[in-house]
Amino acid sequence: MKNLNWISGLVVIVIMAAVILFCPVPSMLSWQSNFLARAFLWLLICAMMCLFRILRGPTAPDRAVAVDMLGILIVGFCAILSLPTGRDWYIDIGLAWALQSFIGIMALAKYLEGKDFDE
Repeated sequence: MKNLNWISGLVVIVIMAAVILFCPVPSMLSWQSNFLARAFLWLLICAMMCLFRILRGPTAPDRAVAVDMLGILIVGFCAILSLPTGRDWYIDIGLAWALQSFIGIMALAKYLEGKDFDE
């Protein structure tokens, strides 16, 4: 049963990858290039998979890793938005999010280990 889940998940990911790579993707915004639209779709699919792992994760460390990956994806979204618009504050938001995510994950890791924050 476990192998069937792995194989079906792999087939779904390969199909999504083929659709994104080989099918024409309409630009979601007027200023967005074809490459940025594909990158945005890849990040969106990865974010959905992270949300699935957060909701269904078997253990708390699995959920913590998924939350950390989601934070990294949000930084990627900020980077993709800053490229075509030329606005620097998207990068500032991404940097602030990365720092806050790092501190939050470190605090969660300490909590999951059972240690106090001052140790």
